[in-house]
Amino acid sequence: MWTRARTNRSRSDLAAVAEEAAASGCPAVRLAGLSKDYGTGPATVHALRDVSLEVWPGEFVVLLGPSGSGKTTLLNLVGGIEKPSAGRIEVAGTDIAGLDEKARTAYRRARVGFVFQFFNLVPTLTALENVAILAELTGPDAGEHSRAALASVGIVQAADRFPGQMSGGQQQRVAIARAIVKEPPLLLCDEPTGSLDLDTGRQVLGVLRALAMEGHHTVLLVTHNSAIARMADRVVWLRSGTISREERVAAPLKAEDLRW
Repeated sequence: MWTRARTNRSRSDLAAVAEEAAASGCPAVRLAGLSKDYGTGPATVHALRDVSLEVWPGEFVVLLGPSGSGKTTLLNLVGGIEKPSAGRIEVAGTDIAGLDEKARTAYRRARVGFVFQFFNLVPTLTALENVAILAELTGPDAGEHSRAALASVGIVQAADRFPGQMSGGQQQRVAIARAIVKEPPLLLCDEPTGSLDLDTGRQVLGVLRALAMEGHHTVLLVTHNSAIARMADRVVWLRSGTISREERVAAPLKAEDLRW
């Protein structure tokens, strides 16, 4: 079980944890009989119903489906933002479904990076400072590690700029750097290109794909854009809270070759 003390690991320790999880032989994520309900009685909404899924370390998995199909709910459950109504959520072999709030917070800090459609950057902080907010949770040398994260997504040249001085694509890269600075095994992305144009969206997707190809980052990406599925390792379709089908992509496209 994760505890608050675990969030004080150094960046190198966290990277080792990610590598260990990737080499463990366990799925990065295993969902078994997962359900999530909102409300009670006749007004109950069944957001997810008896969902089972395995995702392996280093996989780039795209979750597709219409609004209300349960995609974001699934992401929130895997990320420890919400608790399931029933079922198991195993991350690297450990069931997180029963964790209390304190332990789920520690889990999110140590093992999960979130990337959203809206960048959620602090407007009064520079790119470097926005990333350092998360880097400070992993131990010393936050500035050094933050610059390294910005460099890994090709945006270190904007380290001293404020969000208002950057394009949408640059801001999303900063958001990705913030998500990966603690070396999380899991990257959970909710419509990360939803507010970007085609060229900028492809650049951001290329960064996420490269992170998965490193081998110890597992990427789950929620989108309405079916074109993005062509660059995935696997596509999972959801409808009415259940998985309607899965498909492995035989020859994933490069992000630069996507069209929509």
